Amino acid sequence: MHVATIRRRHGERVYESHLIRRSVREGKRVRHETIANVSSLPPAALEALRRALAGQVLVDAAEAFEVERSLPHGHVSAVLAACRRLELARLLDRAPSRERSLVVAMVCQRLLEPGSKLACVRALAQSTLAEELEVGGASEDELYAALDWLSERQERIEDRLARRHLHAGESALYDLSSSYFEGRTCPLAALGYSRDGRRGTLQIVYGLLTDQAGRPVAVEVFDGSTHDHQTVPGQLDKLKHRFGLSELVLVADRGMVTRANLDKMRQSHGIDWITALKAPQVKRLARTGAFQPSLFDEQDLAEITSQDFPGERLVVCRNPLVAAERARKREALLAATEADLAPIRERVERGSLHDAAEIGLAVGEVIKRHRVKKHLALEIADARFDYQRKNEQIAAEAALDGIYVLRTSLAAGRLDTADVVRAYKQLKEVERDFRTLKGRELEIRPIHHRLEQRVRAHVFLCMLALYLEWHLRQAWRELTFHDEQPPRQADPVAKATRSPAARRKAQTKTTSAGQPAHTIRSLLAELRLQTRNTIRIGDSPASFTKHTTPTPLQAHALDLAETITIQ
Repeated sequence: MHVATIRRRHGERVYESHLIRRSVREGKRVRHETIANVSSLPPAALEALRRALAGQVLVDAAEAFEVERSLPHGHVSAVLAACRRLELARLLDRAPSRERSLVVAMVCQRLLEPGSKLACVRALAQSTLAEELEVGGASEDELYAALDWLSERQERIEDRLARRHLHAGESALYDLSSSYFEGRTCPLAALGYSRDGRRGTLQIVYGLLTDQAGRPVAVEVFDGSTHDHQTVPGQLDKLKHRFGLSELVLVADRGMVTRANLDKMRQSHGIDWITALKAPQVKRLARTGAFQPSLFDEQDLAEITSQDFPGERLVVCRNPLVAAERARKREALLAATEADLAPIRERVERGSLHDAAEIGLAVGEVIKRHRVKKHLALEIADARFDYQRKNEQIAAEAALDGIYVLRTSLAAGRLDTADVVRAYKQLKEVERDFRTLKGRELEIRPIHHRLEQRVRAHVFLCMLALYLEWHLRQAWRELTFHDEQPPRQADPVAKATRSPAARRKAQTKTTSAGQPAHTIRSLLAELRLQTRNTIRIGDSPASFTKHTTPTPLQAHALDLAETITIQ
């Protein structure tokens, strides 16, 4: 017996019926005998009946298949797609090895879920990453050995990145940051100026070198007491000799600039610079009449020259928003200091505070709190204390509020005035990289390693994860809050504005396609929901894997990861 489907056409309409028939052979003829009409059965029941009559054994799916294990996979798939597109494994080493695979795994895991090396060992078994890279069962000691393997290859890897992204005649960005340290045995850990706001905590300092778009190329770790300017000579040697760049523009913050560093740049033929003057130098220029602050009431950009800076172009800029904020902050600090000094003056007037030394100690604590002593004239003596503002000095400083001066060795024919400002403002890309390194995305800190070589390797590993994150961030711009097409600013000094589409995205929290807008972290969490399931067949040892069907958002994110290119 079998299920036969009969279709009859009447005009434009087609009638379909399903019959159970028995076929009987009579001599040379086959006669079909109808047993029942089952046209009213739903399609699934008809299919089951057809299979049963064909001799197939049907069993309950719940009894035949068992989901043995489900592992998050979508986020791994996206990150590994980016690794393939960037040829990350080949960047690390030409020859395949377990150490290379372990380093790729650590770089990916740093982006997927940052943590310690012990946490990495456990996390590798909680997604499909270990299976995809064939590093299952890796121990913590193996990860540390792979970290040492990476440390030995850092210079070669940076050389390859430089060949990819640093080209003659273009700009390179350089800036410095620091991260606090756990423990006291590492020789790199030292006290210094903390950019984390953790005074009195041991730290390390690291300098990040990027291309003009902020794509990381090299990183170097220094001991925590290192000053900014002390790191520049090594970067110049790296650019000139290791990377073999005959012509380059180094963009660096004002803290990097010293006479010795500028002399070294002048001696390194082909290396020009864009940086900024320090506050005392700006005050000296204004005092000597090189520019008049009042001129910037009507304009915000002017190019000048000065005998104090021979052979350089100076670009004076004034940002009114910064000026207003500095004025507000100065007034707030002065008012807060005066409010704290008033009770001390009352105590002196009442006679409860008499000795000049005791008055000085009480005043010192207040002055140290808000650090505006330079704007106050203090009079301290036995049984006497008074204070007043230095109004002329405050006015002179206020005249320079929001004014900064850029300096460059580039001739006007190579870069005009507005583009000098734009090039210097690209340092915001390095600042974004530092925020990514220190934020929830990569969590470079706190640092627990004890050996100097491992600390350097840890920072370099985080830089490679930043390199991966940078490209994913660009590929996923339309799915995240990032501006997909940031407008070119007509006025380079004015505050940067976002495109109308980006402002609408921020207001509505949705993309142009109407989907919820994400951060990189939340998008990876969304991709994590796509799983790889291991399914066992009945009681047999046979099993197979099946991925859950990606949602439209997951599918689109995975497709975008496949569009990453090496530029």
